[in-house]
Amino acid sequence: MAMTHAHTVRPTRNPRNRSGGLGGAGLRAFENIAAAWGLSIAEQLTLLGIASRSTFFKWRREREPRLPADTLERLSYLLGIYKSLQILLPDPKAADEWVRRPNQDPLFGGRSALERMLSGHVADLYIVRQFLDAQRG
Repeated sequence: MAMTHAHTVRPTRNPRNRSGGLGGAGLRAFENIAAAWGLSIAEQLTLLGIASRSTFFKWRREREPRLPADTLERLSYLLGIYKSLQILLPDPKAADEWVRRPNQDPLFGGRSALERMLSGHVADLYIVRQFLDAQRG
């Protein structure tokens, strides 16, 4: 009796597109968040961990830019922060202003969440995201 081996078909991934198609959508969503939060281009670059303005604008022009893993991670945290704020503070204006308000929680030491996030370290985005997730319960 001959044994046949089932051939498993796996989806192919384009190794050139590290963002898995999420980069363009993530950047478009971030563009809306940046407008809501009143972020300057310099602040946007810092939050996304991008050193080059030309790279940033090139990515924004492309439908599906290839983003590095670090940028995708940052986008994920920023989108999560925005979503948490919308849930915690149903008034959109209050939610958008929260990032710039001084915060007395020990994590912020009287500084705003935006100041903490603008350190340039992805860990600070993670900390703000975790703080808001904990507030949600």
